[in-house]
Amino acid sequence: MAARNFHPVSLDIIRQEHEHLSAVIQGMLYFVRSIGQGGSSPDIKVFRAMLYYISEYPEKVHHPKEDQFLFAKIKERTHQLDNELDALTEQHSKGDYLVHKLLDALLHYEFRGAEAFPHFRDLVEQYAHFYYSHMHTEEEVIIPVARQVLNVLDWHEVDQAFLENRHRLDDAGERYRYEQLFSQIVQISPTPIGVADPL
Repeated sequence: MAARNFHPVSLDIIRQEHEHLSAVIQGMLYFVRSIGQGGSSPDIKVFRAMLYYISEYPEKVHHPKEDQFLFAKIKERTHQLDNELDALTEQHSKGDYLVHKLLDALLHYEFRGAEAFPHFRDLVEQYAHFYYSHMHTEEEVIIPVARQVLNVLDWHEVDQAFLENRHRLDDAGERYRYEQLFSQIVQISPTPIGVADPL
């Protein structure tokens, strides 16, 4: 059954989560670039909230859904993206390590001051490049092929898995907690956080 006119809800969920993650990363970039240009440093709790969101949402919610459901289903239908999908899965596993490096660098900046800032700034810039490239590959390479090779029944399976995951988060109050955290990040940031790629 062709999926040409079928719109998968799972893709809406992925894009919405990408927008939120992009906004948080953009906020981090704004802060480190502002500080680097002589601007005042925001309250450390702003950085902490941003890193906590990144460490919690992508690693525990976003990435597992992509790996277990969407990527696995694509591999059932075609092998043309095997290398790209394997690379993305490897990047998913690397993301947690990179966030821990950011947290460690933030601690050094918090306690050592200006001398530790360049290292923290560089790691933020590196993480932003890493993650924007990752999301770009998913949205511009993986999803278009998925739209071509997955049929309606495939998408129903993927959608159902994504929705069940969301329902579990709702039942546990986790999705509400993540949304509240995102709202708090926006509220405590001195400038509006957007969703455009600022690189």
